[in-house]
Amino acid sequence: MKIAVLSSHTSSLFWFRMDMMKDFVENGHTVIALGSEPETEWKEKFKKYNIDYRQLYVERNGINPFKDLKTLRCLYTFMKKEKPDKVFAYQAKTIVYGSIAAKITGVSEVYPLIAGLGSIFRGEGLKNKIVKSIMKIEYWIACKFSKKVFFQNQDDRNEFIQNGLLKGDKTVIINGSGVDLERFKPTPFPDEPAFLYIGRLIKDKGIMEYLEACKKIKEKHPKVRCLLVGPFDSNPSALKPDELEPYIESSVIEYFGEQTDVRPYISQCNTYILPSYHEGTPKTVLEAMAMGRPIITSDAPGCRETVNEGLNGYLIKVKDIKGLTNKMEYLINNPEIGKSMGQESAKIAREKYDVKVVNQSIIQTMGL
Repeated sequence: MKIAVLSSHTSSLFWFRMDMMKDFVENGHTVIALGSEPETEWKEKFKKYNIDYRQLYVERNGINPFKDLKTLRCLYTFMKKEKPDKVFAYQAKTIVYGSIAAKITGVSEVYPLIAGLGSIFRGEGLKNKIVKSIMKIEYWIACKFSKKVFFQNQDDRNEFIQNGLLKGDKTVIINGSGVDLERFKPTPFPDEPAFLYIGRLIKDKGIMEYLEACKKIKEKHPKVRCLLVGPFDSNPSALKPDELEPYIESSVIEYFGEQTDVRPYISQCNTYILPSYHEGTPKTVLEAMAMGRPIITSDAPGCRETVNEGLNGYLIKVKDIKGLTNKMEYLINNPEIGKSMGQESAKIAREKYDVKVVNQSIIQTMGL
């Protein structure tokens, strides 16, 4: 079969969905991946895995209706020409306009993945309320045109059902994107305590809480390392370079930018931290768990599923800098507990988040 995989963010498509697409190819199917970034940068990277990459016009964070119509037209042209048998889409705009384009062109099998409800869906304010109302209508249309809808946590699934966007029998829960247990294996802890955050530098992911907690920790424990890996972003809540600079200059943070291989950085930490306000299921947390690290994350949708409180880490309240600082300090003072929690993390990753099991669930649902 011919399968189209749609995303509004090419690097996310490459790093977060590659295991799934490789399994599609290994099962004998043809895969065409569509993302927002130029073919000159990405075509050869995808080709190594026998996947055809095409650039799609999409403005990930914009709300200009004329630009969105251009995205719809681009997807319509693609669907009409390629006639894929099945479409897998994630991220809001490619889910909405991909499902509409598929319906218009007679492609009947569309499978969206709701990998977390973003800042607009959970935000406040009049403008946000208006955009959220529009998004609900768009998601209702997308779900209506879809055969099944994947969710990564119960909170997001329940939100859709309670808002009347779809019925429960049309939903499938999967355990995040899964983690490749062959690549991400437990490694020894460093001698000195170190904390790590990996992710886009956007405020909704709790980056400011991490920075401020690290500042407080470094005041009491100057030798503790606080590592930061991830790119700046175009999201409305993105951290600006000049906002990060004071933390770098004062040696609160060691900033390593965006990295294609995060394993060396996970190996340098004792504890992985993600104080996000909402997620689908955070892949970086799963990778840190597979490498045997305790987790401190938020008691928020998508995050709370990864932690058994006190067993493999701790859940803190959203935006709770004091709570985060206290848990960091506790693990500095109790390194053996951290190691024990790390072992539990690795066990949970093996039992629940193996990417092969997650992909098999997707393959079975899609009839591949």
